[in-house]
Amino acid sequence: MSETKRAIGELISEFAAVAIIIIFGDGAAAMYSLYDPSPYKTAYWGVCIVWGLAVTVAIYCTAAISGTHANPAVTLSLALFREFPWKKVLPYGIAQIAGGCFGAVVVYAMFAPVIDHYNLAHHLTRAGDGGSAGVFFTHPGAYVTVAHAFLDETILTALLVFGIFAITCRYNTQAPQANSGALIIGLLVAIIGGSAGYLDAWAINPARDFGPRLFCFFAGWGASAIPAPGQYWIVPIVAPLLGGIIGGGAYHYGIRPFMPQYATRLPGESDPVIVTEDARQT
Repeated sequence: MSETKRAIGELISEFAAVAIIIIFGDGAAAMYSLYDPSPYKTAYWGVCIVWGLAVTVAIYCTAAISGTHANPAVTLSLALFREFPWKKVLPYGIAQIAGGCFGAVVVYAMFAPVIDHYNLAHHLTRAGDGGSAGVFFTHPGAYVTVAHAFLDETILTALLVFGIFAITCRYNTQAPQANSGALIIGLLVAIIGGSAGYLDAWAINPARDFGPRLFCFFAGWGASAIPAPGQYWIVPIVAPLLGGIIGGGAYHYGIRPFMPQYATRLPGESDPVIVTEDARQT
C-alpha cells in the first residue's frame, strides 16, 4: 500500500471512529433528554454504558487502520510521549472533528421532529435558549462555573489518557490481552461518565464536543453553540488537550519506567494505541 493511500485510509478511519461515537452517544443523549418519561432518567448508567460501548465499537471497526485515536487529546499525547508522527497530528484532528460534525448531522436527521416538539412543548428556542443543545454538545452542570468546568475537564481527560496509556502499554503485564483493550477503554469512558458526568457532561474529547457544536452553530443554535454562554466553547477544546498531556506524561514518566519488562525493551520500541498487530505498525 502506498504511503498516500495509507494516509487517506487513516483519516477516513479517524473520521468514521468519531462519527460512530457521536451517532450512538448523542443518540443516547437525545433519548435521555428529549423524552418524558425518559428511559434513562432513573438509569443514568445506561447512558454511560452506551457512550462507552460506542467507543468500543469504534475501536473494533477502525483500530487496524489508524489505531483509533478518535480524540485530538489522545493524538497530541501520543505525539508527545509515544512517537506518533507530528505531521499527522493536525490531519488527524481535522478528520476527528469532521467525523463529530457528521455524526451530529446523522443524529439530527433522526431526531429533528422530536427536538422541535421538545422545544415547542417547553417554550424554548435554539438560538435564544439553546433548546435541546444538550443532545449535541456539553455545558456546565448545576452549580458549576465555566472556570470550574475547565478544571473538571482537565482532570477527567488526564484520567482518560492515563488509563489508555496503561491499557495499551506493551510493558504492562496486567493490561488486557487478545484485543480486549477496546472493551476496557470503553468501560473507562463509561466510568468517567458515571462518576463525574453531571459536572459538565464529560466531553473529554475536543472532537466529540466541537464537531457537533460546529454543526449546531449552522443549524439554528447560533451563539448558543459558539461562543456559548461564558465563552464556554473553548473549554472542551483546551482543557482536554491540557489534561491529555498531563495524563499521558504522568503515565509515561511516573509509571512506565517502573514496569518490570521496560528494561528489556528493544531499542526504539514504542507502544501502540490499541494492542493489535496492525496498530503496532502505526
